[in-house]
Amino acid sequence: MKNNSSILIPYLLLFIQPVFMASNLIVARGGVEFVPPISLAFWRWTIVFIILFLFNYEKLIKKKKIVKKEFKKLFFLGAMGCGVCGAFPFLAGQTTTIINMGIIYTSSPIFIILISYFLFKEKFTILKFIGLVLCLIGVLLIIIKADINLLLSLKFTKGDLWMLGAAIGWALYSVYLFYWKSNLSVFERFTVISLCGALSLLPFYISEQILIQPTIFNNYFYMWTFFAAISPGIIAFSLYTYTQKYLGATTTGFTLYLFTVYGAFYGIILFNEKLEAYHYLSTLMVFLGIYLVKKKIKNEKI
Repeated sequence: MKNNSSILIPYLLLFIQPVFMASNLIVARGGVEFVPPISLAFWRWTIVFIILFLFNYEKLIKKKKIVKKEFKKLFFLGAMGCGVCGAFPFLAGQTTTIINMGIIYTSSPIFIILISYFLFKEKFTILKFIGLVLCLIGVLLIIIKADINLLLSLKFTKGDLWMLGAAIGWALYSVYLFYWKSNLSVFERFTVISLCGALSLLPFYISEQILIQPTIFNNYFYMWTFFAAISPGIIAFSLYTYTQKYLGATTTGFTLYLFTVYGAFYGIILFNEKLEAYHYLSTLMVFLGIYLVKKKIKNEKI
């Protein structure tokens, strides 16, 4: 029987994990000024793989038959979670706004729910639906700054399609990460996934170097790639995997709403954006929404 602390930790991580994942917004706003977007994504996951491999290579060598058996699934996870979700937001930032990116990316939990429900028959309760609505409203208030005219005046660009692709990619990664069981440990699996993510980006990285913009390997490059590898990379993905192991794909997917809330506070702290009353209301709604999502009631379905 699990003790209270082991049950409480995954729920606490619902609120802690997005702190690190939202730091990817710092990279998206600052890093792409110094490193080309696909290059930043490719080297980020290459560094993640190298760091993790140093700690897991002996175990992975012993489990090479398992790695070989699961490789196709691991490559798919790497391509979605690290490739698509690694490069697409950086590409989107070149032609769309942060407002549009936030709105589109928060659609990912909806895709997670739909994929889980239709492909894996995951239960979807009334409270989970109410929690979803509260989270959507809370995030939307932050994104449009409580100004409906800002929402009505939005114009969409090709960058928005990159973000839609990232939202769907994250949903696929989240769902299949949960339902594809593995004989590897969390860090062993993540090591191979990060390698596969880098491999999926390699041909696009080479094309970017030759046809668009070569990478300049200076201090800015090392600062941004290592930061991206550690905070929104190793820490965020590891905590996400651990949380999902205990809470499932749908509930853990709601961390994306806190991702947007915390991103707003990063903007306040790092980019001198003003804290308004709607930030407090929005944060309260998102936290309440997540509470309802994780609350379980027997025999209640939609």
